[in-house]
Amino acid sequence: MGTVATRKGDSPQVRRQTKDTALHAADPWLQIAVRYLARFDRTQRQVEQFLRVRGASPVQADRAIGRLVTLRYLDDRAYAKRWIETRLARRPMGRERLRVELLAKGINEVLAEDAIRKALTEADEETLARRALGIRQRRSRRLSPQQAFRLLRQWGFEEDTIARIIGKGEDTEGP
Repeated sequence: MGTVATRKGDSPQVRRQTKDTALHAADPWLQIAVRYLARFDRTQRQVEQFLRVRGASPVQADRAIGRLVTLRYLDDRAYAKRWIETRLARRPMGRERLRVELLAKGINEVLAEDAIRKALTEADEETLARRALGIRQRRSRRLSPQQAFRLLRQWGFEEDTIARIIGKGEDTEGP
């Protein structure tokens, strides 16, 4: 790789920006990855799969991902935290469903468990299950206890949480 021409009086920030621009120009896979990240937040594995489908070798994909991590364009820990917050706000779900979906997005198991544990300290699973039922009941007809149980189980809530809600005679009718 060639040297980056900067003027003697340039600030460190200008020199760094010039160097980053030269690195982007020198690595077409990095450019492709940055364009891919411009639309949506992604995980390292999603970017790697995208680059590989586009024809990048494993070494080229790893190099581009390493650079993106260094530039802080990719951060799986921050991605998992943001994704869980958004997901729970839109559609409450249980620990197991969160874990499965994060793993499917390429977040490693340890990181997924850590992010879920931190997110669920702010909102307990029973509260989330009640919110999930409330959202569902606003959209459709009355749910029987069996339907409520199946629905909450599909959304990844633990059986003891579901039993507490349904066992307390939780109103499964709409508001």
